[in-house]
Amino acid sequence: MPAISSYDYAIIRLVPDVERGECINVGVILFCRTRRFMEARIHLDEARVRAFAPTLDLEAVRTQLDHLLLVCSGNEGSGPIGQFSQSERFHWLVSPRSTIIQISPVHSGLCQQPENALSHLLKKLVL
Repeated sequence: MPAISSYDYAIIRLVPDVERGECINVGVILFCRTRRFMEARIHLDEARVRAFAPTLDLEAVRTQLDHLLLVCSGNEGSGPIGQFSQSERFHWLVSPRSTIIQISPVHSGLCQQPENALSHLLKKLVL
């Protein structure tokens, strides 16, 4: 049986009208320091977004979400922030911002497999 590890996660939110503050959950970022695991998963339900914000530029939203995924992964093309350590990238990704892509407060949990915890959180909070 795998050991239990703690993790931190945050919900990725789409806030089409920042002044109103209404949002749609579009993804989850999970960071498990002891397993050296950090991953974000995104699900952009276009029909739901269109019903909520019919004039929103979905291509621009996809571009921002793709960049978030790149920074999270730390892969080539992720820019200077993507070269930080996992911990530094996680803290940068979850820092407060006032753009149309916002991140919830950070929450904690326990898991045996961070991949499974991330799948569960995505299903529960986004899908």
